[in-house]
Amino acid sequence: MGTEGARVLLERAGRLTLQTGNLLNWGCLRKKCPATPGEEVRDCMQKTLTEWSSKIGQDQNQETLEVLECTVAQAIEKINPEERDELKVSAKLFIVGSNSSSIRDAVDLACSALGVAQLDSVIIVPPPVEDGTNLSLEYLQPYWKELENLVQNKKIVAIGTSDLDKTLLEELYMWAQVKPSSNQVNLASCCVMPPDLTAFAKECDIQLLTHNDPKELLCEASFQEVLQESIQNVKANEWIPLWLLRYSVIVKSRGIIKSKGYIIQAKRNAS
Repeated sequence: MGTEGARVLLERAGRLTLQTGNLLNWGCLRKKCPATPGEEVRDCMQKTLTEWSSKIGQDQNQETLEVLECTVAQAIEKINPEERDELKVSAKLFIVGSNSSSIRDAVDLACSALGVAQLDSVIIVPPPVEDGTNLSLEYLQPYWKELENLVQNKKIVAIGTSDLDKTLLEELYMWAQVKPSSNQVNLASCCVMPPDLTAFAKECDIQLLTHNDPKELLCEASFQEVLQESIQNVKANEWIPLWLLRYSVIVKSRGIIKSKGYIIQAKRNAS
């Protein structure tokens, strides 16, 4: 009856926040290594939704929440304040179906989930541009300004970008008040770092990192599909993912991952 209770709650809510907690605590995920980042996201969403819905009671009159918290309690793991200085907390934020104003919500939720006052670094991935349109400085500016505000308010220490070529990275660097500290490069599109990008990054002290994330880690169709599979008979087509944040907590001295997880927020467009 759990999925029935979950369906009722979803039909009453306006937003859904899904938190996987620390994936390293999930024995079932440890045994199986997803082939791609996209598969990992789908697996995590499905397991979280299934576990959460199974614990929903049968009471149809239960409290209606505007923002529904979908979490697996035993996987949630806050950082011990005494260990905070020994850890680096990083995040990569994918904006899916919302605008720059949601960046603050994502960072606040990540800090709350981990029990920290600030994140050490955040890399931003704005929504994909339309086909036939090139990514431009004008497109990036509102997202970067929001990140700069969070740096100035001491919610983030350093901010970075993903998949910018040398020209666009230089334009952003020259315009920005808070300079990018890093730029991720997808090695699927270039097996060797472009020499002009490498030279510019070295000159401006920008760290070049590699990644294997697809351009769209979570699309609307994929989110709705997982929602429908996990909670049958829910009106999945009414739900649109707004953003996805992936965080990692690394022990500085040893370079090992202590914690990793996802936070996803979606909204319901009821007709």
